[in-house]
Amino acid sequence: NKDYYASVDKKSAIDGAIDGLMKNAYDDYTSYLDKDAASSLNDSLNGTYEGIGISISNATPGLIVNVYLDSPAKKVGLLENDIITAINSQDISSLSSNEIAKLIKESPSKKVNLTIKRGEETFNVDVNIETLSTPAVDYKVLSNEEKKVGYLAITTFSNTLGSQVKSALEEMESTGIESLILDLRNNGGGLLSAAVDVASLFLEKGKTIYGLEGRDGQNTKFYYDTTSTKREYPIVILMNGATASASEILASALIDSYGATSVGTTSYGKGKVQKTSTLSDGTMYKYTSAKWLTPKGNCIDEVGLTPDIEVNLSEEYMNDRVPEKDNQLQTALFEMTKAQ
Repeated sequence: NKDYYASVDKKSAIDGAIDGLMKNAYDDYTSYLDKDAASSLNDSLNGTYEGIGISISNATPGLIVNVYLDSPAKKVGLLENDIITAINSQDISSLSSNEIAKLIKESPSKKVNLTIKRGEETFNVDVNIETLSTPAVDYKVLSNEEKKVGYLAITTFSNTLGSQVKSALEEMESTGIESLILDLRNNGGGLLSAAVDVASLFLEKGKTIYGLEGRDGQNTKFYYDTTSTKREYPIVILMNGATASASEILASALIDSYGATSVGTTSYGKGKVQKTSTLSDGTMYKYTSAKWLTPKGNCIDEVGLTPDIEVNLSEEYMNDRVPEKDNQLQTALFEMTKAQ
């Protein structure tokens, strides 16, 4: 700053130094978030956000993995597996999911024009930008050989998830459901506390939810259900390669400590827990603080949870997304027949 031949942007230099420090932690989940990315993460975990009502894959640029109910995106007909190729005519193929979210949020006039690729078709659509409450669950009652089966899909592990799941379960139970399908497919996780809140709605008091293993494998501690709330009906969990983090914690708790059955494909394998710290300028650093363990003491990092019944999603369902063609869901319903 003193001797360089030109003026120095001190904030940019400090941001770069912190980013470099985080990247050299040799851990994919330790990172530095600029103000926009930090704001987006906080909105997601708090359960509100500024946007159009979609979630985008971290692995495939522009791939829509969820379209939320009653959202602007839903109203204009966007679908899961649509691919955004441009925002306001700007190519986004090299952008991260956070950068895509920022472009949408900062679009002028509270409206954004998206170029969408759907199969062989490409088209443009205008979508309104609104402040939205993130719906954390989608649920309904299914019939299976004259038996009622609850279906509950969790889309994000936010602060409000526990109360949303509790309300959904009570509403479905009032209709007489005898079992539950818990859909965790394409759920990348969120708050650890939210996974605990949901697990506690099912597990008997004293049952193990998860464990944390500290630095160099030391100071391992397990955490248990402390509530009097419990349920006893059969549960089948749907999962796939995008089921990660808090989703895997919830799944393993229900599999190991409740006796749930799992259907689908091997989960992502994120067996680490992060903490965050917000700096004075609104930026944030996120760092791995521990490995988490299943109730049986296993670390699934880079391994994932192997389903009890492996079922690859059919191409027929990929081309026509109706429940009757969802072979993973239909397998879960069949398992409910045997359980009952």
